[in-house]
Amino acid sequence: MKEISVSVVYALPDHQEKIVLSCPEGTTIRQALEMSGIRSIIADLDLDEVEAGVYGFRRDYDYRLEDHDRVEIYRPLALTPTEARRLRAAARIRKSGKV
Repeated sequence: MKEISVSVVYALPDHQEKIVLSCPEGTTIRQALEMSGIRSIIADLDLDEVEAGVYGFRRDYDYRLEDHDRVEIYRPLALTPTEARRLRAAARIRKSGKV
């Protein structure tokens, strides 16, 4: 069976964990995550609670990987984009003195 090379990446605020592995053709995201051993590196990582994707596009865990794919594990957002805009607008109003 043909082997493919994929990388599994998890970005933290201060650094990035990247694991490159060889796996059989037809490997799914879920299988690659298990094979990578990422949970032994990031102790509090719950793969059932996070989403993953390939090159910035969210994919199901059953997505079959291709050679040189980059599997990205996405952390939950601290703020939603809507909440971030609301906070920036409130800060601008406070700064302008119109409160």
